[in-house]
This record gives sequence, C-alpha cells and structure tokens, in this order.
Amino acid sequence: MKTASSLPLLVGRKPVLEALEQGATIEKIFMLRTANGADIIAIKQKARELNIPISQVPVEKLDYMTRSQHQGIVAWTSLLQYTDLQAAISFVVEKGEVPLFLLLDGITDVRNVGAIARSALCCGAQGIILPTSHAASLTEEAIKTSAGALRKIMLCRTPSVPQAMDVLRLNGIQVLGTQMKGSIPVYESDLTIPSVIVMGAEDTGISKDVLKRADQLIRIPMAANFDSLNVSVAAGMILYEALRQRILTK
Repeated sequence: MKTASSLPLLVGRKPVLEALEQGATIEKIFMLRTANGADIIAIKQKARELNIPISQVPVEKLDYMTRSQHQGIVAWTSLLQYTDLQAAISFVVEKGEVPLFLLLDGITDVRNVGAIARSALCCGAQGIILPTSHAASLTEEAIKTSAGALRKIMLCRTPSVPQAMDVLRLNGIQVLGTQMKGSIPVYESDLTIPSVIVMGAEDTGISKDVLKRADQLIRIPMAANFDSLNVSVAAGMILYEALRQRILTK
C-alpha cells in the first residue's frame, strides 16, 4: 500500500532494521510513541547515525499508512540519494569549483523545495542541505516540481542547522542568512567566494541560531512596501545574483 506521499513503504521492525543495516536509503521513519524493545533501540541508533528523521506518531497514523502488522514501525524508502555534507564539500573543491550550497531552515512545503532545487541547479549551486527535523520529505511531488533537478543536485542531510553551519565554516564557507530586514542588499554581498545561502520558512523566517551566527544577513530590495516573496522565488533571485557575479569574474 502507498501513502499519500507515493513513497514505497517498509513495514515492521525487522524489515526496517535490516534495510538500515544494509544501507538502504530511507526518507523517513514513523515510530509509535510508546514503542520499545531492542529493535527499537537499534533502529533509533542507526537512524541517528545516518541522519534519517524519525517521527513519533500515534497508532492511528500507522494504521492509516498500512493495513499490515506494522509492529509500531513504518518507513518511507527514498526515491533519491543523499550525500554526507563533508563529502559533498570535498567533492566540489576537488573538482576545482567554488562551493555554493543552500541550507533550508524549516521549509516544509515539498513544492517550494522542488522549485528551489530547480533554480539551484540552473544557477550553478552544487548542493542542498536539509536538516532532519522541520524539513519537507522529498516525495514524488517534490521531484516533479523540481523538473527532475532533485535527482541531479547533491542532497545532504544534517542533524540540525547549527551543526551544518559548523561543518560549512570549518571548510571556509561563508554563511549568508536571508531576511527581509537584512543589513546588506544581495547585490552588495560577495557571492563569488565559497558560500551557503540559508533560506528560512515563509511564516517564521530563518531561525535564531542563523540570525546570531550568520556571517551576513542579506536582503532582496523591493520597490513596493510588500513583504510577501515566496521562499522559492526569493531563493531563485539570490541564486541568479550569485550566478551573475560568478560569470562576471570569469
């Protein structure tokens, strides 16, 4: 049985644990809130090692997802592949390219993620970083919206936005937070150097951690007093500015 996400299911403790141990790519695990036992402990540990999100849910959610005996565990297998963040950065640098990544902070709409991926690929970004919590699951709808870009760009999962920022900084990559009241217009920011652009959720924007720790807070100047740019549109505009700057410096 398929859920509304159209992602294939793994059902039951042993199948999920075996898939994790064999290195299968799993998008998300749904676990009964009261589930316990050795298999549950092992699944949690392995999921944590692989940066796979676990959602604690009531039994009704699992019963809706499958009619099979789920034993308190259902997982979505992924349609995409994920790359370790450090490995992705090293791959880009070894190719002689200047890193340009996007870090999605709290974006849960799959269509926005898909549209961002499409713009990212067209504008030369090499990867998209997604935290394991408060992030969209990359379903068929996301892939369709991306016009297949999600299959062609590197995808990295990270336990949290702050941890991703730490890894990026250790690799000499500047962290640019995006905010309506950011102090620097996007065209004044140097996007020709290694950069990660942090895009926040439409309702709340980027998180406090990003606000405090970003190297710069950039903004998109607008002609009208209207503060409702869609996050995927905003990402496309910033990415195009990065492409423009990088083309001019060649």
